[in-house]
Amino acid sequence: MAKPTDPYHAHVYFDADTLPVAQRLHQDLKGMLQNDSLPGLVLVGKMYDRGVGPHPKPQFEVQFLAAALPAIVPLFKASGLTSLVHPVTDDDLADHTTLAEWIGEPLPLDESVLDPPGHNKGLARFGEVDF
Repeated sequence: MAKPTDPYHAHVYFDADTLPVAQRLHQDLKGMLQNDSLPGLVLVGKMYDRGVGPHPKPQFEVQFLAAALPAIVPLFKASGLTSLVHPVTDDDLADHTTLAEWIGEPLPLDESVLDPPGHNKGLARFGEVDF
């Protein structure tokens, strides 16, 4: 069971057809972060126009605390975009696979670039930067 302060990431995927929806969600989330209307929202990353890290297509990252899960997951679902929601632990592979929740159609990730257990660089950058 997650503690309210446990760190989480979401990756919201888009393509040329869904770009306007992704831009709207990205803008909405940035607004919520700026006016502090979604408690536990920590960072809304930049929109990448290509795959980055293990992610095979354009995406943006959202960092938040577990306490925000009940408010933020419905936003991802309502968007209709594919999203990957996962905790940030010391096991990057498990975070992106067995501990992850896909919203929409799952995508194949490049697991070869994920950090080895005990060395998750996502923990160190949580709340600071995305990729």
